[in-house]
Amino acid sequence: MLAVSLRVAHADDDDWRSLHRQVEAGRIKPLSEILDTLAKDWHGDVIDVDIDDDDGEIIYEIELLGPQGQVVEFEIDARTGDVLEIEGRDLRSMQRR
Repeated sequence: MLAVSLRVAHADDDDWRSLHRQVEAGRIKPLSEILDTLAKDWHGDVIDVDIDDDDGEIIYEIELLGPQGQVVEFEIDARTGDVLEIEGRDLRSMQRR
């Protein structure tokens, strides 16, 4: 099992509390739901998770280690769960059919 690092850019306790309140209020999706959705569509192990606040838009940045050793980063809108951007190589081998 791989360890997962979870960071909020420049986070302090108030940032964590704010994120928790947003999840509880249904304004953003919980990380567990985002990871479950990724696992349904993509092969790979989670190796890093960051949460970024981009002018009020919360973005999950999740890195997966693919079956051929590639590292692929997904940027996901925390409010909708939509994948905004994917960066990496050999993505085809990671997609579930």
